[in-house]
Amino acid sequence: MENQNETAAATLCYHCGEPLEQIKFTYNGHDFCCTGCKSVYKILSENNLCNYYTYNHSPGKRAEQHSHFEYLDEPAIISQLLDYQHEKASIVTFYIPAIHCSSCIWLLEHLYKIHPAIFSSRIDFLKRQVTISFRHEEVSLRKLVEILNEIGYAPLISLQDVVKENSHSVNKQLIQKIAVAGFLMGNVMLFSFPEYFGLAGFEKQFQQLFSWLNLTFCIPAAFYCGKDYFVSAITSLKHKQINLDTPLALIIAMLFLRTAYDILSGTGPGFADTLTGLVFLLLMGKWIKQRTYHHISFDRDYRSYFPIAVTKLIAGKEKPTAIADIAIGDRLWIRNGEIVPADAILMKGDAWMDMSFVTGEAEPVHKVLGEIIYAGGRQTAEAIELEVIKPVSQSYLTGLWNNENYQTDLKKQNFNDRVAKYFSLGVFVLAFSAAIYWLLQHENSKAWAAFTAVVIVACPCVLSLSTPFTLSAILSIFDKKGFYVKNTDAVEALAACDTVIFDKTGTLTSTENASLIFEGQLDYHEQRLIASLVRNSSHPLSRHILKYLRCDEFMPVSHYAERIGKGISGQVNRQQVYLGSSAMMPDNINIPISNGVHIVIDNQYKGRFQTEQQWRGGLNQLIQKLAKKFQMHVLSGDTDREYSTLKNMFPPDTKINFRQSPHQKLDYVLQQQKAKHKVMMLGDGLNDAGALKQSDFGVAITDNINNFTPGCDAILTGNSLNLMPNFVALSRDGLKVVKISFAIAIAYNCIGLYFAVQGTLYPLIAAVLMPISTITIISFTSIATHFFARKNKL
Repeated sequence: MENQNETAAATLCYHCGEPLEQIKFTYNGHDFCCTGCKSVYKILSENNLCNYYTYNHSPGKRAEQHSHFEYLDEPAIISQLLDYQHEKASIVTFYIPAIHCSSCIWLLEHLYKIHPAIFSSRIDFLKRQVTISFRHEEVSLRKLVEILNEIGYAPLISLQDVVKENSHSVNKQLIQKIAVAGFLMGNVMLFSFPEYFGLAGFEKQFQQLFSWLNLTFCIPAAFYCGKDYFVSAITSLKHKQINLDTPLALIIAMLFLRTAYDILSGTGPGFADTLTGLVFLLLMGKWIKQRTYHHISFDRDYRSYFPIAVTKLIAGKEKPTAIADIAIGDRLWIRNGEIVPADAILMKGDAWMDMSFVTGEAEPVHKVLGEIIYAGGRQTAEAIELEVIKPVSQSYLTGLWNNENYQTDLKKQNFNDRVAKYFSLGVFVLAFSAAIYWLLQHENSKAWAAFTAVVIVACPCVLSLSTPFTLSAILSIFDKKGFYVKNTDAVEALAACDTVIFDKTGTLTSTENASLIFEGQLDYHEQRLIASLVRNSSHPLSRHILKYLRCDEFMPVSHYAERIGKGISGQVNRQQVYLGSSAMMPDNINIPISNGVHIVIDNQYKGRFQTEQQWRGGLNQLIQKLAKKFQMHVLSGDTDREYSTLKNMFPPDTKINFRQSPHQKLDYVLQQQKAKHKVMMLGDGLNDAGALKQSDFGVAITDNINNFTPGCDAILTGNSLNLMPNFVALSRDGLKVVKISFAIAIAYNCIGLYFAVQGTLYPLIAAVLMPISTITIISFTSIATHFFARKNKL
């Protein structure tokens, strides 16, 4: 057998697996079909990347060398293709059709070994995309594409920016597999009719022919249509994990082996109909999941994943505008702390951009007039005016929100993956127990039949469909009520929370209708100075003061600074202006009263704004509902003058802390987590960014302003805050639905296992049980989800 394998391998190209021609190319003891494959192997061996061949035999594609990459030297084309460009680093996303297996993933994630200027590469296997971060001073975009081409992974590039457009296109290969699986299933069902209706005895001359045809149809069903499940299972096992695809791959393999054995030995018709039906239903479930994901992400991205609104300048007037309505040529006004939603050119102002959401670099980057500012940058200085040059990129902005979670998500396991481990273990124990029992009874044929039947019946396909169907439906319901959750895993995190921490300003209170009183004297010129300064800030109090002053004429601001939780300062028309708490004021200024928002102009104290903040409507009912199921905490950066109000509003055991800095809020969340609590943090996303990111489920509250932070797990519109208990209840009910559907699936499995352990499972029983159980589960999840939504008044 070993000699036969060696002979077979010797007739195939070591790199791509294509048959060798009479003229073959040899290098390092291996044969190749062409110079291209030989060159790819040579590059990999020189860079110690030959592990590429250990994951799969002949994993490469026949190397087709392209040399027409001169157009990638054009600056205009480079700017269209790049996602991001800084002084030293650039990020680009390529669509690579050749990505097809775990070896591809491994190789493309190790591009840094081929060229040191490539410092990061991330693969999206489903979309066949690779996102590469590289130092463009050391390797040009053209050279990068040439490197990919040399190793057999030439990207598909067009001037229509194929990468972005294809990010949401339907997976054509999946459609092809569904079509093939449907064709195979239909024909197998047709050829199985004699078995279904007991006509085999009358048509003996056709029985054997139909059996062989069914076996023939099982081969492409298992090894072409079901290939992705085997690849996923092998990949997870290599990482010493078990995902839901592992038992599915085992069942597909066992169905094929049992069918082949029954037909070849003439002992039965096999399970061809069950195999083809299972593969078809699984692929349909995957397609529906993809369609649901893309539909939801398209509907939600502009209005929810990123800022709810951005300020557009129309004839010099500020107007809040939905992200979806931003067009090329629009002028945007980006304040301190706000995020740039689309690639734009700096027209006015001093831009210091925090690009940490894009590149991970925390040091702000200075931009000059006329320079491109990329989507995802957060302004850290004075307000700036930008002109949009690219439309909002849905896939790119969504990626920003999830970027921080690429590594942590690998360590997390959702309900499906946690169940899959125990499910697989239980199936094996039961299967081996049944086999051993019949072997002890000297019933060898029944031992084999029982072992394979147990594995076949215990199919978790229903679970693989019920979870995404249920949680995706919950996401859609949340969206309609102004609660935008990042992904389905975050829904599970929300359901697990047992502790709620509230910020006060901007969360429990709303500055939209707050009453504002100024104690002091300001002339019109001084009002313009203050209005020009606060216009640069996105803080709710700054916005309210600007609205109170009602100024339409503004002065230039320089040396702008904003200290989180303390206030703002800057030179306005060459006059130094301070606005904020007493801690923000110069040391030589005597502050008569510590409370309020104080004003100092050119070292002269002008007075203070006193705010009577408006508590959000329905707050008492909200707290009463949450207190029944959560431990409550309040963290505020303000003084304790609202202590008595909060004490009466919250349960007696609620811990209320004032004068909390952003760092103290973060430490408080960490303390709760060390005490084994699952923390949900609700803040306004401004001075709570660290706490929101650290919490198990962070919610950024927004009142139609651009204060979103990518560190949160959800965005909640302020007028939907009173629905928070309903959202939590629905998330927990959603997990109940998944668990009940799992119990229903187990009930179906028990019926099948009753016959399976006896070795008497007939193909007809398996063929009937599988679709009935699938239809039952999908119908149940759909009806139950909408029932619980109505029950929770959503």
